[in-house]
Amino acid sequence: MEELVSQLSVEEMAQLCVGTLRAEGGSLVGNASYTVPGAAGDTSSVVKESRGIKNLILADGPAGLRLQPVFKTDKEGNLLPGGSILGDIMEPFDPKYTDENSDTYYQYCTAIPIGWSLAQSWNMDLLEQIGSMVGEEMTEFGVDLWLAPALNIHRNPLCGRNFEYYSEDPLISGKAAAAITRGVQSHPGKGTTIKHFAANNQEDNRYFTNSHISERAIREIYLKGFEIAVKEGKPLSIMTSYNLLNGVHTANCYDLIQAVARDEWGFGGFVMTDWFTSQSQPDLTGNAKVLYPISASTGCIFAGNDVQMPGCQKNVNDIVEAVTTGKEIDGYVLTLADLQFNAANLIRVAIKADV
Repeated sequence: MEELVSQLSVEEMAQLCVGTLRAEGGSLVGNASYTVPGAAGDTSSVVKESRGIKNLILADGPAGLRLQPVFKTDKEGNLLPGGSILGDIMEPFDPKYTDENSDTYYQYCTAIPIGWSLAQSWNMDLLEQIGSMVGEEMTEFGVDLWLAPALNIHRNPLCGRNFEYYSEDPLISGKAAAAITRGVQSHPGKGTTIKHFAANNQEDNRYFTNSHISERAIREIYLKGFEIAVKEGKPLSIMTSYNLLNGVHTANCYDLIQAVARDEWGFGGFVMTDWFTSQSQPDLTGNAKVLYPISASTGCIFAGNDVQMPGCQKNVNDIVEAVTTGKEIDGYVLTLADLQFNAANLIRVAIKADV
């Protein structure tokens, strides 16, 4: 791996460490894949032809795979507009696309119970079977990583994401996430993405919420479930959260990503950001003046947050400039070794997924 990454250019590695959405105009959250319609996003295929390193297809959850149920292509295989879903509204297909000039494909996925309901079963064997069912559908539809399970703590009964989190207890949360992961990853090349790492305690203003937590509480409550999931399930990836933790964005937190997950727990996969973490998205973050900036693209590389999703050209440019000039950008100085480390983490998982 060291020999391989040493041959890659800074530009190639920067693109590997940023997802494929390069348009500054943005995209629907959780629907930014150029490969599988309705999937959440893709990693870059910049070295697919030259090095044989495949791009990874990432599909959201949490109640099973979230894909576009119906899509059409022309006879040459090019995707046609229509069929995308936002809430309960589906974009219609142009009636000019008929069976004679287009092909129709179906991606109906099984809906599984929400995380809260699964945890109430206390049945880890059942959860492992459910994970295997999801893994089978990932194989069917060409998805490499499922952006689930989520296992943040039910700190407040009104948290907007409680439905997909398991419990107020870290033990049942970690055991459940590990069981789901083992089920999914029983299928060769398929993996889970445990999230939101860490201390995502509210949905409102989640980009700029600063969670102030003591180290003891972090270790005994907020991180314990993730530790169990990593050690017992060995997920292929982790997704960081939007919030800050004691004044540092989790996406930029070296102590969280490298010191804890990798050095202490032995995590061996790659880490990705939540969507648009290091991109300015007023429609998501609001236009009001906030106390904190968005997380830094350079900070992600520094902290070992290997892939920024879904990615924009500014992310790539910031990384390239920081590595090639040695200048401090958004508070971080990067070395070539930092970028090579991130690229290698992603490539290892891409190799596992290429079966």
